[in-house]
Amino acid sequence: MAVTAKHLAGTSALPALRKHALSVTSPVSTSLVTIRKGPSTMFDRSTKRAAQEYLAAKLSDEEQCAEDQLNLQAAISLAPAVWKRVADTVIAQCREWNAITSEQTLTCKETAVGDLRIWCAGRNHQLTVHYNPYKRQVILRNTARPENEDDTVLLIEGYRTESGRDAHLTRNNQPIDLDILIINHLRMLTGLSREANG
Repeated sequence: MAVTAKHLAGTSALPALRKHALSVTSPVSTSLVTIRKGPSTMFDRSTKRAAQEYLAAKLSDEEQCAEDQLNLQAAISLAPAVWKRVADTVIAQCREWNAITSEQTLTCKETAVGDLRIWCAGRNHQLTVHYNPYKRQVILRNTARPENEDDTVLLIEGYRTESGRDAHLTRNNQPIDLDILIINHLRMLTGLSREANG
């Protein structure tokens, strides 16, 4: 009889235990669902940011490609004018040199292929200025330069200006000062140091 009462008492307690168990586990389940939503929101934001960066980079690349194409067209169309500027500068500096020395120190001649060749009186060296229209290059070959130095190779490149496009000479992707470059070569040709002392 006692056993039966105890058994009944234990049986009657089961619903209460089940109810208590549900009340404990229910918040845990809700909390888990809330946690799972967090990373999804973070991934959405990361994906959006990455996609926006991709579009910005793609647009930048397209703009740069268009800019490079316009610069190339300018270089091609203006290359003859740049070469004329080089030739005029060389001839003018030789004439000025001779006027200052009051003698024919430098002789400048145009060759059959259109190059400029400069000699210095009393010396065996010569400076040849060559124009390659296909590669848009101007090459200075100075036999008076040190043996460990290569020829000076300049590239004609287009660039943007406030009024449109122009072209100039560059070396190692940097614009060069044509006047200084030519006078330095003439100094070497005449036996002087590349740059003036002091």
